[in-house]
Amino acid sequence: MALKIPHRGRIAVVELFGSIGMALRSDEYVPMFEALRRSKAIKAVVLDIDSSGGEVSTSAYLRLAVSKLAAEKPVVAFVRGTCASGAYFVGCAAQKIVAMPYAVIGSIGVLSFWPVISELMERLGVQVEVSKSAELKDMHAFWRPPTTREREKAQALVDAFHEEFVSTVAEARGLEAEAVQALATGEVFWAREALQLGLVDELGDQERAFELAMELGQVPRRLIYVKPKRPRWRRWMGRFADSLLAEIGPHVERWLLPRLWF
Repeated sequence: MALKIPHRGRIAVVELFGSIGMALRSDEYVPMFEALRRSKAIKAVVLDIDSSGGEVSTSAYLRLAVSKLAAEKPVVAFVRGTCASGAYFVGCAAQKIVAMPYAVIGSIGVLSFWPVISELMERLGVQVEVSKSAELKDMHAFWRPPTTREREKAQALVDAFHEEFVSTVAEARGLEAEAVQALATGEVFWAREALQLGLVDELGDQERAFELAMELGQVPRRLIYVKPKRPRWRRWMGRFADSLLAEIGPHVERWLLPRLWF
């Protein structure tokens, strides 16, 4: 992905707003983070975050891209409103996290759910005939309740991802795994409490995040706001339609498809 960036040193500002997996797509943001990593003109990056999280796989991919970027350049995460679940998983890859005093942080945990409409289908006289190669091939089927083994398998997946989430946060924030596990109840914390718990580095506004980026990157206050290059069809849809898709899409997808969510 080619970015049009001036030759003089800049601080790139990347806005991460909305649901991860819909508004924040890996096929758009990962190439952009890679381009920022390779650009000689970009000396530091500020992630402007307001997101409640989203898909596990997309969150993990975005975090990997941010981690690679942070390994070579200063990255400061700024939380303007919400940095929860998958968004926090991504944000804690930054060297520093600055949060507005009234922001909410955390929601460390994993969620998996899917619709079961077998009773409704029975009332409507609808049946589903299934041929499958193995017992678990139609796991998460919406036309029947899950079996005991399927529930155990689903919980094992949730537990495995949860353990990875906890260990990742512990390593990134320099905390004991047991301390993070105690916080991993799925709840969010007011920024002031998150500061005391070690989940953020300091309280402040966006200007403070810029100041930190200037200090860490040894670059003047020259900002460039960078956005991913969206497919032509999404540009044609316009701002309103794109926003509508970002808002409605995640809710429809969550109800129809079995997925793991941070």
